[in-house]
Amino acid sequence: MNRIIGIDYGRKRVGIAVTDPLQLFATTLDTVAAKEVIEYLITYSGNEPVERFVVGYPKNLNNTPTETAPYVDAFLKQLQAKFPVIPVTLVDERFTSRMALRAMIDGGVKKMARREKATVDKVSAALILQGYLDSRKYNLIK
Repeated sequence: MNRIIGIDYGRKRVGIAVTDPLQLFATTLDTVAAKEVIEYLITYSGNEPVERFVVGYPKNLNNTPTETAPYVDAFLKQLQAKFPVIPVTLVDERFTSRMALRAMIDGGVKKMARREKATVDKVSAALILQGYLDSRKYNLIK
């Protein structure tokens, strides 16, 4: 099977996660500068077949897009222009950064390492991707 890429897009940094070849679980892959993410994905997809991108979409508690949503929208346009045949699925990313920090604490990650925002970004991407995989497993999403 091809891999699925999870993306937690931020204006400065982008967290990236990937599935295993059987698409059972998500693991962190990397954190890259936002201006370099498209080139990173081009390089990665040249080495590993990619079936889908799962992108976290920022929403408020009332389900409206946040003020950072236009930046994600611009990224989505770039992504679809560079990868027109790879589908993109948007998933709600509310609370993923908090969940990532909680997972890191529960996993025994030291306080200094938790302060590294790049680590939080790629853990958030893995949570976004794993949420998508779990939803698909239970037929909640395609």
